[in-house]
Amino acid sequence: MIVKTMEKIVIDTNFLMAISDLKIDVFEGIRNACNFKYQLYVLEGTLDELESFIKGSLLSKRQAASFAKKVLDTKAVKVLKIKSDKLVDNQLLALDGYIVATVDRSLRQGLKKKGVKVLTIRQKKHVVIE
Repeated sequence: MIVKTMEKIVIDTNFLMAISDLKIDVFEGIRNACNFKYQLYVLEGTLDELESFIKGSLLSKRQAASFAKKVLDTKAVKVLKIKSDKLVDNQLLALDGYIVATVDRSLRQGLKKKGVKVLTIRQKKHVVIE
């Protein structure tokens, strides 16, 4: 008997901001790109980053971050609490056993070098797994 394990996908801040910036439903995109069972996560630092955008950024970033937080509240996304003084990108690079959803080019490259699967957005409308 083969038992399939549930994959763990952690979503980066910029991937969440794409919901508003690119007018894309990233959660439906993930569902379409992944032909396996998964659980979604965000880092506590990602929530902190969204909050900092809401408090003091350009209007477009404030709106995108605010919308991303509202959407997160409606989805079954678990929060990973990692005690670290590292930047969120460095925390993502240090994770083991997770697929990372990001549109950050340098983070994607670093993750690929480590052999980590990455979900990203292509042509500003399609979520794909690399």
